[in-house]
Formats: sequence, structure tokens, C-alpha cells
Amino acid sequence: MLPIDVAAHGSRWRRRHPLEKGLLGVGLTVTAVALPPWPGGPLVAGATLAVLLGPAGVPGRRLWRAFRIPLGFCFTGALPLLVAIGGPAGLVSWAPDGPRHAAELLLRTSAASLGVLLFAFTTPVSDVLPRLVRAGVPAPVVDVALVMYRIGFLLLDSMAQVRRAQAARLGQTGRAAVWRSLAGLAATSFVRAFDRAGRLQEGLAGRGYDGALRVLVPEAALSWRFLAASGALLGTLIAATLVLKELYL
Repeated sequence: MLPIDVAAHGSRWRRRHPLEKGLLGVGLTVTAVALPPWPGGPLVAGATLAVLLGPAGVPGRRLWRAFRIPLGFCFTGALPLLVAIGGPAGLVSWAPDGPRHAAELLLRTSAASLGVLLFAFTTPVSDVLPRLVRAGVPAPVVDVALVMYRIGFLLLDSMAQVRRAQAARLGQTGRAAVWRSLAGLAATSFVRAFDRAGRLQEGLAGRGYDGALRVLVPEAALSWRFLAASGALLGTLIAATLVLKELYL
């Protein structure tokens, strides 16, 4: 399993209803996008980090390993705002107010990414997908998502086994050997993926698959206290942002 899935299954909020965590995560994400980037971005990011590291109990090192990937995309997306293409200044020039726009985008996107990670680190996918049928999503769509989720982990496991076998046979000793190993890894993973998919189809057919995968969903009741606390947190962030913005102006 991926580290983020391991953290979700071992989270302190594992038994909470996914709707509670979804409303909190989506609320923080929307708040980060809708509020002024300063001081809204730092406030939302700080509050989300406090929830992740505090009540949710997410380890800081594991959170950083997951956050640095979207953070890299945030930096990459903000860099083009520093330059302008064309115009009287030349083909490529520094954009007016480019650093300010780039900083605002970085604040918004990084804070919003933390809101998404809050939901991901506390809610396993296996708890969300079966409940989508009750929400009106067609059952075949959910079944395909469940199967692809399972196959994804099987494929990653197969790739890890092949890489270990290649390393044991000195397949990582030089640049040429590394390229040959990568080609072999891609070919072997492709063949194994089709083989596993075929076996999965045969297994489902042998168990009387009728078009719907029925799985047990852990029972969880909505906590109105949790929802009220989430609403209070979002309201406090909005009010604090607007008040601080007026003070800075």
C-alpha cells in the first residue's frame, strides 16, 4: 500500500463518517481558494496543519513526503507569472507585479492542497467508493473504480518485485543496464497487468458476478458536534481573514 493509504487506515479519524471529513477538507480547500491570498492563505494553511498534526494525528514526516509533490506543482504553476511574453519590453520580460501574483497563487494553491490532503490522510478510498452508490452514482461506475483501485496496488507490487529481482541480478550497475532494466520492467509489468486482470475476471465470473460488487461498509454515524466544530473553524478563518485584511489596508 502507498504511505498515504497506510496513514488513512491508521488515522485517529478512521471511524468517522467520510462525509464529516469530506465537508471539512472541501471547506478548507474552498476557503483557501475563495479568500484573499493574504492573509487567508497562511491562516488556512496553519489551521489545516494544526488539524492534521493534532486531532487527526498524521505524522509530520509522512505529511511532508506527501505534501512536497503538490507543493512542487504549486511552485511550477507560479513561476510563469513572473515573466511576460511579448510587448514593448521585448519577447520575454519580467511581468509587472509578477512576484506578487506568483506569491498569491502559491499561497492559495499550497493551502488548498493541504485541505485535500486532510481528507486523503484520514479517509481510505475503500470507505468512500461503496458509499457513492447510496449517493446516486451508478453501481457499474463504482465497481470499475474499486477494481482499478485494487489493480493499481497489484501493479505496484509487481513492479517492486521485478525491480528487486533486477537489482539482485546487477541490473542497476550502469547506465546501459539501468535502461535495459527499465525496458524490461515496463514490458513485464504490462504483461503481468493483463494476466492479473484476466485472473480477476475469471474469479469474479466463478463467484457469480452479476454486475455489482457487494462489500461490507463500516457503519458510522454523523457527529453533529464535529460538523459544528468544522463550521466554527471555517467561520473563524473567514472572519479573521477579513478583519486582518482591513487592518492591513
